[in-house]
Amino acid sequence: MKSKGKTILLASMALFLAVSLITFPSVSLDASLRGFEMWTEIVFPSLLPFFITAELLIGFGVVKFIGVLFEPIMRPLFNVPGVGSFVWAMGMASGYPSGAKLSSRLRQEEHLTRIEAERLVSFTNASNPLFIFAAVSIGFFHDPQLGVLLAVCHYLGNTIVGILMRFHGKDSEREERDARGKQSFSLVRAFKEMHQARLEDSRPFGKIFGDAVINSVNTLLMIGGFIIMFSVFTNLLSQVGISPFIAFFIEHVLQFAQLPEGLALPLLSGLFEITLGAQLISEATISSFLPQAILVSFILAFNGLSVQAQVASILAETDIRFAPYFFARLIHGVIASLLTVALYKPLYLNHKATESTVPVFSSFAQSSSWAEWWNTLLQIGPLFTITMIGMTVIVIGARIKTNFVQKS
Repeated sequence: MKSKGKTILLASMALFLAVSLITFPSVSLDASLRGFEMWTEIVFPSLLPFFITAELLIGFGVVKFIGVLFEPIMRPLFNVPGVGSFVWAMGMASGYPSGAKLSSRLRQEEHLTRIEAERLVSFTNASNPLFIFAAVSIGFFHDPQLGVLLAVCHYLGNTIVGILMRFHGKDSEREERDARGKQSFSLVRAFKEMHQARLEDSRPFGKIFGDAVINSVNTLLMIGGFIIMFSVFTNLLSQVGISPFIAFFIEHVLQFAQLPEGLALPLLSGLFEITLGAQLISEATISSFLPQAILVSFILAFNGLSVQAQVASILAETDIRFAPYFFARLIHGVIASLLTVALYKPLYLNHKATESTVPVFSSFAQSSSWAEWWNTLLQIGPLFTITMIGMTVIVIGARIKTNFVQKS
């Protein structure tokens, strides 16, 4: 009976989407183009170098090297192997869903147990600094100092989540953990592990690099599809009147939390897609700025259903469960919001009070390296995306031709 209900629900959602696309073609097209532009200009060019680099580091055994070195730190703090430090750092630098991608890859390589991978995924999917400082703080709020507050709350909150999630699956872990004692810092052993890992991977450099490009582009194509579809889905919900209906219930939640009810619809949009939600929150007119900072911090931590769908799709290739990740997103949202309240005065108000009367945006943001990076991505992002996809097609075509010649 439960299975039949799920079938009806999924079929109804697909039917609703199909009918809405036919009913509102112009809205769907605009939303689709918006999602496509975001993917080509920002997501693809910013994530691809990190994905390729991560694949190369895994292929050449560097991750093994890092794992041995950081085992004495990561194990007592987060109860994950030392390789988790690599995923944690790459996740913060490149942004979501890098943490899920790398955790899944390390699970497939058997560097992690299932429980360890679930712990790692729960706190390594973070927003990258470029998005927090350039897109949200400077682009939407025209206030670079807000980026400091959001970044500290976001990354500190994620660290706290990681410490809390170290207790996840502690009982079942005893059954699947291999017999390994406490490992101390050893540079020599780290190098031996790296060398052994490289020897075990018999692929030549060209094959490793080609596989890294193909795997990374395939993952980003999947991510692009989710971004476009959630952009369309969010706009269609607003067109058919469902968003205001759901926002009515969110108003009561905000009222209970003593936050302005007018932020209900922007918050709902942010729960689906972070960029749209942050933009709508920045455009809201309310008497105090703190509620806006709290909600932006929450949706950054929650990741949005668009990112969560990407993570679920990546984790589906392994035995890593999605539920612990989703639970951790809720915890991170609450912690990040509380940190925003606690640090709002020391990290934001006190700093703003000492600033000169020169407008923040003109004096700092225009010369900010974050803003420069963001503008550069907007300019060269589409060309970079098209070029890399073209290169991937050429590599795949060459391999197909080689295989055909060898078989014939």
